[in-house]
Amino acid sequence: MLKKYLFILAVSLFLSFSLEAQTSIAKYAGEWLSLGVGGRALGMGGAQVAVANDVTSGYWNPAGLAHINYPQISLMHEEHFGNLVNYNYAAVGIPFGEDMSFALSAIRVGVDGIPDTRNALYDANGDGILDINTDRLDYTKITEFSNTDYAFFLTFAKRQSSEFYWGANVKLIKRDLAEESAFGIGFDAGAVYMPIENLYLAANVMDVTTTLVAWSTGTNELISPTAKIGAAYGWQILGGTITPAVDFDVRFENRQFASNFNIGAVSFDVRAGLEYTYNGLFSVRGGYTDVKQFTVGAGIKLPKLNIDYSFARFSEDELTRFDDTHRISLILTLEEPRFLRDGQ
Repeated sequence: MLKKYLFILAVSLFLSFSLEAQTSIAKYAGEWLSLGVGGRALGMGGAQVAVANDVTSGYWNPAGLAHINYPQISLMHEEHFGNLVNYNYAAVGIPFGEDMSFALSAIRVGVDGIPDTRNALYDANGDGILDINTDRLDYTKITEFSNTDYAFFLTFAKRQSSEFYWGANVKLIKRDLAEESAFGIGFDAGAVYMPIENLYLAANVMDVTTTLVAWSTGTNELISPTAKIGAAYGWQILGGTITPAVDFDVRFENRQFASNFNIGAVSFDVRAGLEYTYNGLFSVRGGYTDVKQFTVGAGIKLPKLNIDYSFARFSEDELTRFDDTHRISLILTLEEPRFLRDGQ
């Protein structure tokens, strides 16, 4: 319980400082958008830039959406860090014509019950000057507020040729923190190249033009571009397919301490994953994330329905460990002849 309140208080202080800072560049302003979507993805450590080939591509790499041949709907719920952060995702993808696809994706991330102590300081010295270092809290005046973030992705993808797909997102952002709010708009651009059978090389530049998030306080935050570069290969073996994948998240924010390694102001974070799918029906997965975290997962393919589950533990130390993270997601594919992409 103590860890829960310490975490919520830390989130409260961080977000409050973000609002008050009158700077145009916010290094971690878009960090909540990096949680990822889909049980398959977390099970593989988030190594999805070259792997994503379904409706979740609208988040991971818009070019991957060009793989779909039937309309798809995806839903996901996750309680991140136990029940501290409620994370929900929904998406709809539709193939159009012989070589295009469209999708709409929505993400909601919410932290509720954050203690608001701004009006709760008690003047212990009686001098009329409130000082957080010497005064006490009047617990009867502590209230609660929520931090809720929304993101909407409008995705277009095209099969330029049998070896090359490309795509783009228009991304709308809405953030609510207590009585303040913010709006933003950004763009992503991605590509997938398949030089030989079963080899996928991909890249997705998120916030490619730098995303502006304007707060009602008058503060403008800028989310810098992130280049996600990945590769994956599928081996046919043991009656199924083994797919190793690796991603690099390249940022230009001078993250010298909050990254796996850096070269000057350019930082690199590595994600790796492995998936074994037996006869296209059942999958087991493992991964290693950019925060040095091992993940596992599994998936099953039923008629028209994929169910994916993943598990992550953030620390084995009882003093610092947050609750485990469980993620389950569904993908419904309208796999009927009348919905099949033209030309297939």
